[in-house]
Amino acid sequence: MIKRREYMKKLAEWKDRPIIKVITGVRRSGKSTLLRMFRDELTETGVHEESLISINFEDIRFEGLQEYHKLYNYIIEKLSGQRKTYIFLDEIQMVPDFQQAVNSLFLRDDVDIYLTGSNAKMLSGELATLLSGRYVEIKLLPFSFREYYESVGGDKRQAFLSYTQHGGFPYSVTLKGDIWRDYLSGIYSTVLLKDIAAKKRITDIPLLETVIRFLADNVGNIVSVKKIADTLSSDGRKTTTVTIDSYVDALKEAFLIYEARRYDIKGKQHLRSLEKYYLVDLGLRSLLIGERSRDIGHILENIVYLELLRRGYSASIGKVDRLEVDFVAERGDKRIYFQVAASVMDKTTYEREFTPLKKIKDNYPKYVLTLDEYPMGEDGILQKNIIDWLLEIP
Repeated sequence: MIKRREYMKKLAEWKDRPIIKVITGVRRSGKSTLLRMFRDELTETGVHEESLISINFEDIRFEGLQEYHKLYNYIIEKLSGQRKTYIFLDEIQMVPDFQQAVNSLFLRDDVDIYLTGSNAKMLSGELATLLSGRYVEIKLLPFSFREYYESVGGDKRQAFLSYTQHGGFPYSVTLKGDIWRDYLSGIYSTVLLKDIAAKKRITDIPLLETVIRFLADNVGNIVSVKKIADTLSSDGRKTTTVTIDSYVDALKEAFLIYEARRYDIKGKQHLRSLEKYYLVDLGLRSLLIGERSRDIGHILENIVYLELLRRGYSASIGKVDRLEVDFVAERGDKRIYFQVAASVMDKTTYEREFTPLKKIKDNYPKYVLTLDEYPMGEDGILQKNIIDWLLEIP
């Protein structure tokens, strides 16, 4: 089992602090496993089993606790009052008004609370109001390439090719042959029907699937809700921008897609339209659109975007004059610029990737990530092999 070190480190850093730890991410990205690893680590350091309360709301044994008064009373009865108790509530969004129970538990000094959820909206609305400033969100993604390679081993370039096709959902990495498609199909259907259609009361499932397939086929392309609606309408699938906008929001809430906004580097402001979207896992992209679209440049962009999120950065699409910088990555007062391409051995491609970075006059680091074996770089712009960059320990 791959020990997800960066996430475990974050949990350890926040352990016993008076703050609620909330782990979010798409279904089957490893949230429950991460909690189990952390619980095991607690017991190894001397925490008694009696001081651990674990409830997974996908387990039918706990169906009776999906009412916040009952949940609160169940936990209160198990507290000793003499020692710290660690409370793990998995897929907490299945409990209506769960924030009421969590808020009351948080008032106690003898508990340390850990939650997981598969919907971004669980951290909005009343929960955000009740617990403002009292929770930290740990955003869990499927395996990074470094985690994937740690699992599969072998030739790193061959492993990387497999990663671009199969993705990094933890359990799928263990599957041989084409059975991974069946597994990912199950994840996709569950998220689409249970986490999106049912919660949002969406009845036009074919249209919802058409939207996500469109986005999967256009990762790395600048798109707009209007463009999606117009494209579908021209293909004979009549719809409106309002409907498409609501579907895209639902896909984001379920962590199936991520939105990267555009940022005017010279104007130092985010722009209000023409975003890019990236898929949470490239295995799902292979499932949705097959091998008909193997635009390696955009696939690499998707991988780099998710890796930046894993490393704690926010990532925007940069605009400098009329040129584009693939990513402006920011974390606190730190900023890094990235260009991503399969290769810059061709002179025209080299100029296209390096010119936008040369136009940026600040002193923040600038990188061009490619699959080239012998990276060069110039004018303070560093070129790196993307596989080596992904295998670095951040």
